[in-house]
Amino acid sequence: MVGGKLRLKYHCVEVIAPVSACEAARSLNGIRVLSAEAPLLPLKTCDRSVECKCIYRHFDDRRQGPRRENEHSTVTVARKGMERRKQRGRRETDLD
Repeated sequence: MVGGKLRLKYHCVEVIAPVSACEAARSLNGIRVLSAEAPLLPLKTCDRSVECKCIYRHFDDRRQGPRRENEHSTVTVARKGMERRKQRGRRETDLD
């Protein structure tokens, strides 16, 4: 905990740079980095540091989309769409 707030292990930020921002800031658009590794704003290479309007967008995690194909729905389907198991199981009790 830092300052009464719970610190998340993978908390990250993304630099939101307006159209008028420097090239360095615009090149970071859409890239999430861990908060501890995020560059300070304005960037050191910013040639518009006096009027810099760049901000951070905060996220709890760096992941941006579903991690696995089957997270899209609650039903798990084989890749070819067909059941691959021929029998119920290999145990004697499964063959009854």
